[in-house]
Amino acid sequence: MVDKKIKEKVEKLRELINYHNYRYYVLDDPEISDAQYDSLLQELIELEEKYPELKDPNSPTARVGGAPADKFKKVKLPIRQWSFDDAFVAEDIYAFDERVKRFLAKEGVDEKVEYCTELKIDGLKIVLQYKKGELALAATRGDGVFGEDVTANARTIRSVPLKLREKIDCVIEGEVYLSIENFKKINKEREELNKPLYANPRNAAAGALRQLDPKETAKVGLDFFAYELAMASSLPETQCQELEKLQELGFPVNKHYALYSSVSEVIELWRSWQSKREKQKYMIDGLVLKVNSRTLQEVLGYTSKAPRWAIAFKFPEEEATTTLERIVFQVGRTGVITPVAELKPVKIAGSVVSRATLHNEDEIKRLDVREGDTVVIKKAGDIIPEIVSVVKELRPKDSKPFRWPKKIPECGGDGSIERKPGEAAWFCKVKDSFTLRLRQFAHFASKQAFDIRGLSGQILKKLMEAGLVSRFADIFRLQKGDLLELEGFKEKSASNLLDAIENSREIRFDKFLVALSIPMVGQEVARLLAKKYFGISELCNASEEELEQIEGVGDKIAKSIKDWCKDKQKQNEVQELLKYIKLKPLPKEESVLKGKTFVITGTLSAPRSYFKEKIESLGGKVASSVSPKTDYLLMGKNPGSKYEKAKKFNVKIITEEEFENGELY
Repeated sequence: MVDKKIKEKVEKLRELINYHNYRYYVLDDPEISDAQYDSLLQELIELEEKYPELKDPNSPTARVGGAPADKFKKVKLPIRQWSFDDAFVAEDIYAFDERVKRFLAKEGVDEKVEYCTELKIDGLKIVLQYKKGELALAATRGDGVFGEDVTANARTIRSVPLKLREKIDCVIEGEVYLSIENFKKINKEREELNKPLYANPRNAAAGALRQLDPKETAKVGLDFFAYELAMASSLPETQCQELEKLQELGFPVNKHYALYSSVSEVIELWRSWQSKREKQKYMIDGLVLKVNSRTLQEVLGYTSKAPRWAIAFKFPEEEATTTLERIVFQVGRTGVITPVAELKPVKIAGSVVSRATLHNEDEIKRLDVREGDTVVIKKAGDIIPEIVSVVKELRPKDSKPFRWPKKIPECGGDGSIERKPGEAAWFCKVKDSFTLRLRQFAHFASKQAFDIRGLSGQILKKLMEAGLVSRFADIFRLQKGDLLELEGFKEKSASNLLDAIENSREIRFDKFLVALSIPMVGQEVARLLAKKYFGISELCNASEEELEQIEGVGDKIAKSIKDWCKDKQKQNEVQELLKYIKLKPLPKEESVLKGKTFVITGTLSAPRSYFKEKIESLGGKVASSVSPKTDYLLMGKNPGSKYEKAKKFNVKIITEEEFENGELY
């Protein structure tokens, strides 16, 4: 029997953690730091592990993910699901308003119609069923009657409440989405693992929610907005009140909802959001317009496929057609080969697009895309341009299916390539071709590695062609006379480059690991390794099993590191390089920003309190105004007057990405 005091402690911890989840996700007003939250959660995890009989499927600790499933089972949805009719232009909304009023008049209802508007989040719909306030089922919308049971995965989404603030039975509808920041992070990780990139956050979110292993879903960082209290013993009288009720129950609701009595106002709102949507941390593809009164909703009812009382007011598609002039191949620094579509330049989403990734051979086959085709491309903001489809009616008569090459000249040797079983990508067989080495040298000198200012890809190419650089250590052996023999170099430019090389000789160990182009070891993994090991010998002496135990590494990355360690040629190159440089360990986290003053401005991806607490935890301090004593201005989107002041006082301006990547320390 578990002691009564232990039971009470566990229950109080769960209540407290759920309360802080509510403050963070629903009210956007956290009371404690992430570190304090993690401490509470860790205490609960330890108690549940010590007393397994106290475990609860709806405990906050369930967020880490349970056992993998063999497949998703089909379940009957607790309530029928519908699709919205779409509107694309203002005339469609006027017509919708007329239909609503005409139908109500026909039913003898003479009541003023008001509309509740909500942002249409570009994610995927999920249906949540709660019994006595506890999450019992999460399912995809499927065909509207049957969906897939994704309960285990939904439990890992921190913004999905596992327990409500009231013990009621209800059905909730909402949108699972991936923030743009997390989308970029995932694609960066996939690039480092030589995996195909996701084209947009919606596809990435769908892929994550349908992972058979919930632990993989948990790693992604999905989010959730609730927008419909679809079934409960008592329902609010209006849609706007319904959104308020959802928040009271503990659900995050998108704050940009409003009530309008005129569709003209709705149209103005729709127009204004077309420019504002790029400033949000998530993708938006329109507005949803709903008759506010539930009584009127019930009178209006449904057609065979959609509610008569609601419509999706889509933004103009950011698509364009252009000609795919040719398919070329890009060789990455680890030897992965990526097909790239070279396009006739076309303006889309505010920028001119002339290239789009085709991901891999399978994607080319799926699209049946060919050189000379007219293609439809889609782009939103700074999301990767994507070829959506081919206009086959415009295909040239002499068109032939694209054939994947057997050899890529840039791969070196005889250009041989290979595709390993289970991999989507092709790789160069030769691992030290001129192209690969040039990419590796450019990466070695880049900001995230040795940060050698002025050592561009063009200069490296000249140095390699002249035989002056063939191994990493050669960079640190360069003399002024070597540079002056190259076209474009004079006394001053040669001196500047040599000074930059000299200033880069001392490097932090994690940045050193990044510089070496170890397959699957990017900035995040390098930092994890550098926290545990110092020096190549210590790292390579670790067993594969030991490396796997580091959170965030795993078996594939561990194997990649060990394979690299076994490569004698690479180890000889590293040992030679170590004669010319000095490695620094990672600084202790609590003091890395000691004595540094920050000012924060603009819209960031998290509340300012998050950045303030992180800066202070690292030894820095945050001021409210910019002065000559300010060291850094942490700037988000739409900065105010602080930005101009910072420029005036020559304060270093940094982005959120630079701050989070640890580029200051």
